[in-house]
Amino acid sequence: MYIVNLADKAAQDINLCGGKAVNLSILINSSKLNIPDGFVVTTELYKKICVDLISPLVLELTDSENISDLCLEIREKIKQKVFDENSEELNLIRNELSRFPAETKFAVRSSATAEDLPDASFAGQQDSYLNISAEDVPDAIIKCFSSLYNDRAFFYRKENNFDENNLSLAVVVQEMVDSEISGVMFTADPLTSDRYTCVIESVAGLGEELVSGHKTPFTYKIRNKKISFESKGKNLLKKENIIELHKIGKKIEEIFHAPQDIEYCFAKNKFYIVQSRPITALFPPPYSPDGFKRLFVSAGHLQMMTDAICPLGVSFMKFIALFKMVESGGHLYIDITHDLKTVYGKKMIKTKLGTMDSLTFSAINEILSRKEYIASVPKGPGSFSSFNNWGPMLTEAVRIYRKNDQSEIDKYIEKMRNKIRLLDKRFENAESSEVLDIIKDDQQKLLDAVYDSTGFGMVLATQYAIQRIDSICKKLTGEDNYSNKLSKSVKYNITSEMGLALSELSDVLRDYPDVIDFFENQKFSMDELRKINGGEIVADCFSEFLEKFGMRATGEIDICKTRFRENPAELIPVILSNIRTLPKGYGKASFDEGFKESKKRIREILNLASEKMGKAKAKQLKKYISIFRNFVGTREYPKYFWICHYDIYKKYLMKEAKRLENEGILKSADDIYYLYFDELRELFETRIPDYDLIEKRRKDYISYRKLTPPRLIFSDGEVPVMNYNKDIPSNALAGLAVSAGIAEGRARIINSIEEANIEKGDILITSFTDPSWTPVFVSISALVTEIGGMMTHGAVITREYGLPAVVGVLNATKLIKDGQKIRVNGDKGYIEILE
Repeated sequence: MYIVNLADKAAQDINLCGGKAVNLSILINSSKLNIPDGFVVTTELYKKICVDLISPLVLELTDSENISDLCLEIREKIKQKVFDENSEELNLIRNELSRFPAETKFAVRSSATAEDLPDASFAGQQDSYLNISAEDVPDAIIKCFSSLYNDRAFFYRKENNFDENNLSLAVVVQEMVDSEISGVMFTADPLTSDRYTCVIESVAGLGEELVSGHKTPFTYKIRNKKISFESKGKNLLKKENIIELHKIGKKIEEIFHAPQDIEYCFAKNKFYIVQSRPITALFPPPYSPDGFKRLFVSAGHLQMMTDAICPLGVSFMKFIALFKMVESGGHLYIDITHDLKTVYGKKMIKTKLGTMDSLTFSAINEILSRKEYIASVPKGPGSFSSFNNWGPMLTEAVRIYRKNDQSEIDKYIEKMRNKIRLLDKRFENAESSEVLDIIKDDQQKLLDAVYDSTGFGMVLATQYAIQRIDSICKKLTGEDNYSNKLSKSVKYNITSEMGLALSELSDVLRDYPDVIDFFENQKFSMDELRKINGGEIVADCFSEFLEKFGMRATGEIDICKTRFRENPAELIPVILSNIRTLPKGYGKASFDEGFKESKKRIREILNLASEKMGKAKAKQLKKYISIFRNFVGTREYPKYFWICHYDIYKKYLMKEAKRLENEGILKSADDIYYLYFDELRELFETRIPDYDLIEKRRKDYISYRKLTPPRLIFSDGEVPVMNYNKDIPSNALAGLAVSAGIAEGRARIINSIEEANIEKGDILITSFTDPSWTPVFVSISALVTEIGGMMTHGAVITREYGLPAVVGVLNATKLIKDGQKIRVNGDKGYIEILE
């Protein structure tokens, strides 16, 4: 069957007609919508013309390093094929075309069998041809066939693990609509995953102008029957048109039982639908077991780690979680529904979220104002309400405040390090399931370490001092958050110490050009490094650095993330950047300069307090500042010791996994990442891996990594609207100012520290920062992140280093382009794109 009419039910066979045709046929048969008439040239014709012709080359693609050249050769072979003038297939195509008036123009679009699927849309991967005359349709069909092997299409399939041997292509031929207006409609917001928002984009003329990026669309958003405009320029659609199109979108969504990405045309006061596919990048809402509309907050945003987490990492996170956490789309969420109902729960939500992420905090306040919803929340145990260890922490906070002695920090550190040493010793002779027994048994000790009353007492004492400093200095200067200006170059911050230590390691390298050359041109190897002139000294310094900081990693709360200890090469770009762009001794010199600056600022504010408020008040302020400077760095220690525990777990888990790999039981040691803890125990006991499960989980994880987890999401798919309500320059991006100052420089969009090829003065733009990013801060002039709050990692470290910072900038990594010149305003909280 070479030709199928779109209205024919046979067009709904994906293996015969491809995804695009299937969806159009379903719409034709399930609705009274305007769908342009047309037919499908099926995969059977593709197979007849192309498969034998290109099979040898397709087989080479799997292992070839010259993929682009091979794809080009395949395309050229197909394009050289022409229909025989008297062939059956050409006669069938001409017969279908004869149903239309002679002057009819056609749209000829590829429809692959791996296209418009629920988990992979392949949108725009193959070619389409518009305004094609009947006589040129056969040639356009051949070109569509060849486009199955566009470079972009092949690499997309490879990334999504599609089997080339089971792949085929059909072509949809439809009557062209002479569009006055064209565009796309998303029945859910693809940027936020909100199922309550419909996004419509429109351009004058053909939709191809929008898809190709030649025209900037006019954008409409419809939420709760309200229409908002998010573009400047000419409004193309009338209000009644927008309402009608929105209704069409909802109808199509009902037909497919999923949010849709729809292409439409508007001509002679009618809408025509020319394509509909599922939106594949929407974040799946967490499940509500009782059907009630539950509210979930992203645990990743609270921990400054929004990457997808492997199953084994999820198990470890749940072990020490104080809150009820659920997994969705490879991310963890906390159910805070019942906390919205109680006074204590609301207080805990605001306390936790207020300092961690201001956008989440503002959205929570909006939700709390929904009286009808809050009244409907059933009674039940809260998540944030479950923590009850405040008594010992407060007692310690009072004691530490009164004593104000930094020797308390040394005692605390030594106590925590002793726990780490004892844990490591327990594993020395353990094998297989014994390793898991020790890990499980250690979870309460880990909780005790993370929430140690002395460690958190220091944090609470600091927070009290911050409140008092900010209150007094607000009266003195009129400035908010004045304590931020007093936090440069504090001692006992294990995270900022890492940046300075790496700067000092970079200085050691400067004297050994052979080592620098080795780092620039070789894969890192400590053994090979020691063979080079100066390599022995550098290797010893590197080992010393890793002894103290090797447990750190980007996204380190996921135990499956690679630690610096496991792959020191991640640090090489930062080291080389330091050598290239910073003078020798820069790290220590900048710390000393910051220390002097803080001392000077403290003297000035104390003199002002004495002058305006009297000596007694100035003495009080001096005590608050002393406590703040003495203990503010300690807030980094609980997480540091948490990650120290994880590092030891990881070392012995991977030792067992490597043993299984060496015995041929596992294909790769990191296969254990795709098993939950109890499944890993079963593997260690039975030594029989379930590779169907492991490979499915691995594929799921790849797809989860592409998702953007919302800060807050309801179980019915609603994502609360999040915006900063502030007066900022037009076209500026709003965020939260967390470290004062204004800086201009080159934007560097960086997703991981191993990509961090930073030059002095660059502005780091990234989704989030955690302690692993600290070495980069020595070189940058400012920081912009998509998530964060006043007391999160990036905010604290930039204040200590004296760098302007704006956090919580929605979609910063998408809206700012790498290399653009930008201005970061850390005083008022916005970013301007200058060129």
